[in-house]
Amino acid sequence: MDEKQKNSKMQFAYLLPNLFTAASAFLGVASIIASVDGKFEKAALYIMLSLIFDGLDGRVARLTKTTSKFGVEFDSLADVIAFGAAPAMFFYFHTGIEFGRIGVIIAAIFVVFGAIRLARFNIMSPVNEPSVFIGIPIPTAAVLVVMWGLMFEKYPQILSGFEWTLLVLQTVTAFLMVSNIRYPSFKKINLKKSSILKVLTSLIVIASMIYLYPIQIFTILATAYVLYGLIRVSVNFFIAKIKKNKYNN
Repeated sequence: MDEKQKNSKMQFAYLLPNLFTAASAFLGVASIIASVDGKFEKAALYIMLSLIFDGLDGRVARLTKTTSKFGVEFDSLADVIAFGAAPAMFFYFHTGIEFGRIGVIIAAIFVVFGAIRLARFNIMSPVNEPSVFIGIPIPTAAVLVVMWGLMFEKYPQILSGFEWTLLVLQTVTAFLMVSNIRYPSFKKINLKKSSILKVLTSLIVIASMIYLYPIQIFTILATAYVLYGLIRVSVNFFIAKIKKNKYNN
C-alpha cells in the first residue's frame, strides 16, 4: 500500500464517526419538523434512530483510534439538537402548547439544562468515574419524555386528563440531568466476570419484547433507569441518617 492510499484510508477513518454524528443531528432536525406537523410517532422514531447513530459514532472512533477534540465537540452539539431541542419540541407541540407560556418555559428549560449537562460531562469525563454518569444522560432523558408522550397517544382513554403529568415529568427530568445523582453507564461492563449466556439470553428476551411492545418496553426501561437512581440516593440518605443517629446516641 502506497503512502497516498494509506492517507486516504486514515482520512476516511476520521470522517466516519463524524458522519454518524451528522446523521444524528440530521435526524434530530427531522424529528423537530415531524413534531411541528403533529406526526409524533415519526418524531419519536427519528429520535430513537438518532440514539443509534449517537452510540455508533463514539464506538467507531474508539475502535479506529480516531477520537478527536473536534469529534467530542461536534457530538455534543449534535446531542443538543437530537436529544435536547427535538424532544423539547415534541413535548411542546404534543402537550406544552396547551399550557401557554408555562409549556414554552418548560420546553426551553429542558434544552438549556440538557446543554449544561453535556458541557459538564465534557469537562468532568477525564476525571469522572467510568462506571457512572452524574445526572441522567441527555439521550435517556429524551427517550423518557418522548416515550411517555407516545403512551398518552396510545392510551388516550386511560390517560386523558392527566396531561399535566407530562409537564411535571419534563420539568423533573430536566433538573435530574443537572443533578448529582449517579446512574450506571453500562460502558464498562466486564463480560468476563459475568455469564455471557445469561447476558445473551436477557438481551434476546428484551429484544423480543421490544419487537412486540416497543413503546411500552422503552417506557418501562427508561422509567426504571431513572427511578433506580432516585431510589438508590434515597436509600443511601436514610442509611446514612440512621447510622448518624446511632453514632450520636
